[in-house]
Amino acid sequence: MITPTILARVGEATLLDGRAASLRQRFPDLHFTECSEDDVSPLYNPAFSVEGYDLFLISGATGHCLALTNDAETATGILIAAKVDDE
Repeated sequence: MITPTILARVGEATLLDGRAASLRQRFPDLHFTECSEDDVSPLYNPAFSVEGYDLFLISGATGHCLALTNDAETATGILIAAKVDDE
């Protein structure tokens, strides 16, 4: 489970350094991965947003592959999606 408090803490840390490797060091109990926001299906909503990044929830509940989820109760990690500048 990823609580709103955890999301806020990760969001603050993302502003300092949004790389997954850096976040893994700060939050060793969470899984992190990263991509561009345009790689994320519109079926999923960001769980949290900060300047330059959207944070999406990841679930590994199936025990096989990781998948995006909108359910914080089953979330085990966070996808850091860099926002794309459309200019």
